Parts: sequence; C-alpha cells; structure tokens
Amino acid sequence: MKIGQFSLAGLLLLATGGAWAGEATLNTGDTAWILTSTALVLFMTLPGLALFYGGLVRSKNVLSVLMQCFAIAGVSSILWLIAGYSLAFGEGNAWIGDFSKVLMAGIGRESLSGNIPESLFMLFQMTFAIITPALVVGGFAERMKFSAMLLFSALWLMLVYVPVTHWVWGGGWLGQMGLYDFAGGTVVHITAGAAALVTALVMGPRRGFPTTPFTPHNMTMTVAGAGMLWVGWFGFNGGSALAANGDAAMAMLVTHISAATGAMTWMFIEWKKFGKPSALGVVTGMVAGLGTITPASGFVGPGGALIIGLLAGSICFTATMYLKQVLKIDDSLDVFPVHGVGGMLGTMLAGVFSAASLGLFSGYGFADGISSMGGQVWVQFIGVAATLVFTVVLTWGILKVVAAVTGGLRVDADQEQEGLDIVLHEERGYDIH
Repeated sequence: MKIGQFSLAGLLLLATGGAWAGEATLNTGDTAWILTSTALVLFMTLPGLALFYGGLVRSKNVLSVLMQCFAIAGVSSILWLIAGYSLAFGEGNAWIGDFSKVLMAGIGRESLSGNIPESLFMLFQMTFAIITPALVVGGFAERMKFSAMLLFSALWLMLVYVPVTHWVWGGGWLGQMGLYDFAGGTVVHITAGAAALVTALVMGPRRGFPTTPFTPHNMTMTVAGAGMLWVGWFGFNGGSALAANGDAAMAMLVTHISAATGAMTWMFIEWKKFGKPSALGVVTGMVAGLGTITPASGFVGPGGALIIGLLAGSICFTATMYLKQVLKIDDSLDVFPVHGVGGMLGTMLAGVFSAASLGLFSGYGFADGISSMGGQVWVQFIGVAATLVFTVVLTWGILKVVAAVTGGLRVDADQEQEGLDIVLHEERGYDIH
C-alpha cells in the first residue's frame, strides 16, 4: 500500500515538474546582459552617432545635427511605446502586427519574452528604433528644416521601420522564409541607407556642392563618436542573441574582426590612392565593417568575418567615391554607400558564410528548411530587394506629404548660408569669449 502511495506521489511530482519545466522562467544572467546591451545601443546614438555626425558637418550646423539626434530619440521612444512595438512585435499577420500591446497593454513587471522581461525586450528594440531614423539624418544634414525633419522621422518610423521589423523579427513573411538578419542588415541599414539616398535626391544637394569643399569642422569629435559606435555595437550585435551565451560571444568577436578589417582596408586603399591615410577614412571604414557584419554576425565565424570586413572596406569605399564623384549625389555624410551598400552586402554574404562547409571560413549552417547555399542566398536576395523597394517608395511618398504639410523640406538659401544652428535654434555650437 505504501509503495503504491509513493508511486502515485512520484507520478504527480513528475507531472507537475514537467509542467513547471515547460513554463518560461526569468534568467538573471541573460537579463543582466540585455540590460547592458540596451544601454550600449542607446549609447551608439547618444552621444556616439550625434558626435560622429556633428564633427562631419560645418561648425555653423553642428548643433542642428546634435539636436536632430536628440529629438529623434525622444519622438521615436514615445511612438514605440504608443503603437510601434505593438505593430512590430504583435502577432498580427505576415505583413504587420496588431494593437494588442499598445501602451504596453497587459505587460507588467513579471511578463516575460523568452526568459527576459518583456519590458526589457521592448526597451532593447526601442533603441534600434531610435538609431535607425537617426542614421538617415546624414543624408539631409545641413539643409532640412527642423519641423520637416521631426515629422518625416515620425512618419518614417511608423510606416517604414515598423513594418520591415515585423517582416523580419516579428513573425512576418521574411522571417518565415528563413531570412538571416541577426541584428539589422535589412531592418536598420538598408532602410536607413535607402531613405537617406531618396531624401538626398528629393531635396537636392547643399548649395555649392560639388564645387565647394564641405570639410568636417571637428575630426576629433568625429573620431570620438566613432569610438563610441564601435563599443556600442557590441550591444547592438551581441545583444541580439538575447542571451549571455556562446552566440553572443561569437557575435561580438566577428563584429570586432569585421570592424578592424574594414578600417584597415579603407585606410590602405585611401593611402594608396591619395598618398596619405586619413582619420576620416579609417573611422568610415570601421563603420562600414560594422554595418556589413551586422546581419551576418550571429551566423558566421571569424574567418568569414575577416572576408566580410575586407569586402566592406573596399566595396563601400568604391561606392562612396562613385556616388559623390560620378553621380554627384550629395548624400552628405555617406549614409547610403556605407550603411545601405554595407547592409545589402552583409545580408547577401550572410547566405554565403553561414555555410558549414567552408573550412576555416565556415559558419553555423543555414536556416531551417534551407539545405544549400544557393537557397539561403536566394532568400537573402528577396529580403534585400523587398526592403529596398518598399523603403524607396514609402520614403518618397512620406517626403512629398511632409513637404506639403510644412511648406517645403529645406531652409532657404540665406538661411542655409547663415547656418541652421542660429536660424533654427538661436544657438551656436562654439561661442568663445
């Protein structure tokens, strides 16, 4: 009788234990790492990107760029809370999420996303929603009205960034196809790069371009900002593992290798072509290496990262020279040739170097249901093409609407000559007494 009772008790314990095992539980190590990564990604925008871009413009426009980055951080955060997160990560359908998580409805301190708090996952993704429209600033720097910038950034976030995020990371159609985009090749870099290019074309060049030299006013500021981007990118890519594990560690390693290789490649090409290496060249090559490895960072090994960084430095350098010198397009701070081209290149190369059959250059295998490099590369191509076309069309439409609402996108000739700091903000970046 006692044996039977013990057996029954044992079965009950096994049953309840199995139920407990199936429930999601908070992992404090993973939570601590994503808390840290969230701070690192916000650090990329404020102050990293703000200083990087601020140093590249003329001194009369430095505060306007810093102000744009801060304002975008504010408006993006509010919109992400109100509906952005819900539309990006709500269940919805293959194209867009739903309104089930508006204003974090139903999400409390104990709510989990996987094994981390959902509030933390939402905040981590918010930092991506902040930096993406902030990257676009480089395409229209020194000539867009503040009111137009604010409205454009808000509409663009909700109409372009949010849907693409759902397609790739929120259970949408590209994710279902098996697209490899670990930390934002399509979601962040292609969308931002394409939007910057469209904006530069719609608005036209800065007055005096390309005959007037637009030299950076403070390379010290730019190099400092670039260093912050490099450090912050560990949270960007490493944090996208959403765990403190080997995936995060490898993502950080390949990120660093690609950044270093991109920096050295750009530097040596520039050294050979122009006779001297420049600080601007080395930091731009670093950013190209970072942007290009981003989609592949969770799927490739160090050998693949070395090749990706090499290609990033050389191809993005060529794209930058071609855009400015041949096409005469004033993408002021090289957003499209660095982030757009880098994002497309890295997304495609993720399909190549994720292969587990490349010896020292092997990655960690293809997506579920894909058995060949050709199959993975084809899915990557579809992701690149769909993101590019969608972003170009929607960005053009948003710009036309914003221009109609605000009475034009850019300041007039006299205001541009005087500088946006004084004209738009009644402040100076440098007021030495």
